[in-house]
Amino acid sequence: MVKWSDFERATIQDIFSKIDKDVVGQAALSRCLIVYPWTQRYFGSFGNLYNAAAITSNPKVAAHGKVVIGGLEKALQNMDNIKQAYTDLSVLHSEKLQVDPDNFKLLADCLTIVVASNLGISFTPEVQAAFQKFLDVVVAALRKQYY
Repeated sequence: MVKWSDFERATIQDIFSKIDKDVVGQAALSRCLIVYPWTQRYFGSFGNLYNAAAITSNPKVAAHGKVVIGGLEKALQNMDNIKQAYTDLSVLHSEKLQVDPDNFKLLADCLTIVVASNLGISFTPEVQAAFQKFLDVVVAALRKQYY
């Protein structure tokens, strides 16, 4: 079980209250698909992902970005038991979708960059530490069902 300080809990809540979830999800997933092009193999049904312009304007990327943020909001609502809350999602990604679990960390890194650029100077090292801890717990929860 993860121990969260009051500062960490408040910080994570604050981040999600300040970001435009539709924009951040799409931007993070787009960044991941552009910077790490091998991750595109899991999105074959998304159509044209041939270049950065196609990825950033792809409506399926935008829609899945919203799904990603929705998943993070589920973690936010279950901070005391993220691993349990993510059991079905972990099984889906490991057994059905067969996503390389290292890709969760890549997406988390892209998400951190996008959130940092959105929050600007308010994304202090202390805020980043709390956000990174949250994302690390989410990534660990997603990896839980892999064997």
